[in-house]
Amino acid sequence: MGSRVRPKPKTIEQSVSCGELTCVPWRAMLEETQAWDELAQSAAEPNPFYESWYLLPSLASFDDGNAISILRFTRHGKLCALMPVVRESKYEGWPLAHIGNWLHPNIFFGTPLVARGMETQFWRALLGWADDQTKLSLFLHLHEFALSGPVFESLESVLASDGRIWGVVEDKERALLASDLAGEDYLAQSLSSRKRKDLNRRARRLSEIGKVSFQWETGTDRIAPWIDEFLALEAAGWKGEAASALACDTATKTLFRNSLTGAAERQRLARLSLRVNDKPIAMLSTFLTPPGAFGFKTAFDEDYARFSPGLLLEREFLDALKRFDIDWCDSCAAPDHSVMNRMWQERRPLGRLSISIGGPLRRATFGQVLRREMANADLGANA
Repeated sequence: MGSRVRPKPKTIEQSVSCGELTCVPWRAMLEETQAWDELAQSAAEPNPFYESWYLLPSLASFDDGNAISILRFTRHGKLCALMPVVRESKYEGWPLAHIGNWLHPNIFFGTPLVARGMETQFWRALLGWADDQTKLSLFLHLHEFALSGPVFESLESVLASDGRIWGVVEDKERALLASDLAGEDYLAQSLSSRKRKDLNRRARRLSEIGKVSFQWETGTDRIAPWIDEFLALEAAGWKGEAASALACDTATKTLFRNSLTGAAERQRLARLSLRVNDKPIAMLSTFLTPPGAFGFKTAFDEDYARFSPGLLLEREFLDALKRFDIDWCDSCAAPDHSVMNRMWQERRPLGRLSISIGGPLRRATFGQVLRREMANADLGANA
């Protein structure tokens, strides 16, 4: 691609004593990927879906109308926090305009990237900026947000000190792997003796039809053929028939290829496959974000379903924490995912938050809306 002069983007700024928050068009961040990657390495809580190698391909695939902006928080010229934002005209079918963190169906975590020690300054700057956006928005809404950890705890503290009305309008848990146990010992706690014997029996039966191997891969070696194998494997199953496989849509196919390549180039991707005579029958990808990791995509060959290749692959994955010297792995699975909930015993709390912005009248109006929503959900608002 040839070089060209970029017009200076229109920005909206919010200054605080310890830094400056700027709202910029997302394409302005194309020139800041090095600083962005450095921020990801120093983040108080990792989020691969908001790192440069995942978020930029996401925006390129899904933001044709330039509706998404980036909130970037800097201190002394250094990038210290980042979150994609979007303005929405409706909320849960109601005509309630609001500002929210941006996600798409393949972004499974919405906590912003914030440098360690800068959490409070970031939230004060973001809320101050949001207070100035009330001509178009009634409240701030955060999706897929961790309901524990330093970023959430600092937000709680700032909201309390500001006296803002806010509430968790949805909370849920999803499977998390966080244990010092070896894989077999962990499995003994997760599955009954009968289920473990059955899984061993299926593994023996599989070995009778060919050479069985588990293959771990990192880095960029063989990344392109691995991606091709995965896309073909997923498309050959029920997701292909339902037209929901990644390969069924150019945007998701391109995102998968570009994001995995970008992660591999930064040593932030682990790939595991179960093979019979070198043919992949189950595959999974995981984003490595020390001290943790995030499961991304899995697929298996339905012709081998009687051998439970997906379960065999997940059993092998149980030793990933020790292999990659990480403390935990977020499954990114649906809260009701039967396999992951059975295999992984720990849980990560997530939710959606709604937060008041603007002056007293607007906050009071939002408070009425929030209380009605939370009463319907049998939750409680904070005021």
